[in-house]
Amino acid sequence: MKLSRSLLWFAAAGVLGLVVDIAVLTALRDTLGVYAARAISFLAAATATWLVNRHLSFAGRTASMNIWQEYLRYLGLMLGGGAVNLAVYSFLAWRYSQAPFWLAMYVGAGSLAGMTVNYLGASQWLYRHKSPDKRP
Repeated sequence: MKLSRSLLWFAAAGVLGLVVDIAVLTALRDTLGVYAARAISFLAAATATWLVNRHLSFAGRTASMNIWQEYLRYLGLMLGGGAVNLAVYSFLAWRYSQAPFWLAMYVGAGSLAGMTVNYLGASQWLYRHKSPDKRP
């Protein structure tokens, strides 16, 4: 049951992150340009998902490091999942049809692959220790 709850909160955090990402990108793109705005929107989205994940998805677990180290490692994990996402999408788009329907399917496949990497990294590496003040 804990894995299901953890995974559901992780997925909800991802949806929140997507909304934050799009909102910040939209708000900043005319001022900063699409690339600088995208860098800031990624950081905003990753920060939002980090807050949800550390307090809800992995409640009762600790990262066993100070908060800034935890945040930076979390960002690194999210970049790793993003790279997997892009790699899966790119491979599928290169190898198979580039019709709009299939491109959308490749985005979905990439997102699932990236989310899997991010979830496993966060749950097995970053938040692997039980909090000392929480009972099982």
